[in-house]
Amino acid sequence: MKSPVEHYIQKAKNWQEEMTLLRSILLECNLTEVIKWGKPCYTLNDKNIVIIQDFKNHCDLGFFNGASLTDLKQLLVKAGEHTQSGRQLRFDDLEDIKKKRALIKAYVKEAIENEKKGIKITVEDIPAIEQIVELTTIFKKNKAFEKAFNKLTPGRQRAYNMFFAAAKQSETRISRIEKFIPRILDGKGMTDCTCGLSKRMPTCDGSHKYLKIK
Repeated sequence: MKSPVEHYIQKAKNWQEEMTLLRSILLECNLTEVIKWGKPCYTLNDKNIVIIQDFKNHCDLGFFNGASLTDLKQLLVKAGEHTQSGRQLRFDDLEDIKKKRALIKAYVKEAIENEKKGIKITVEDIPAIEQIVELTTIFKKNKAFEKAFNKLTPGRQRAYNMFFAAAKQSETRISRIEKFIPRILDGKGMTDCTCGLSKRMPTCDGSHKYLKIK
């Protein structure tokens, strides 16, 4: 019987060979294999070490505490501007993984040792973004909206507030807020799936684009 991870890779549209090879390398490192957040995840004593992720332009190994790795080759990258501890080791073809097999194992083994030793990076507090006047004004008129917004994770709140504040004109900021009120009332972030078809829940993977218009 195939494991959940084998099923995941078999159903993947891209990077099947690459993910199969990455999986074999990780299993050689004596990590426990599970599915978390819909992805193949590898743990040590229930602590997350690394996760296999497949995207449109690359697949990668996402190290949960990657910022603590030595990374002498300078191969690790941040997933986003505000990412602090996580780092990605990205690949865009099978041969690249084959060439870096020993290096990959070295990164994984260092990550395992860091976990055993309890080595963590100091996570810096991200400065809070002051809410724009237009958002505060609409909150006063729509308490249900304010309550829903405050229930979002800090990251989702920050993303919305940055998007709203980026508009130069007050009218545009108000228009943006009003457009996203239904989504926020549903507890969704800007990049969250709303159609229920995404293979990368809760993130939208573009599946809604293929919905048939009736």
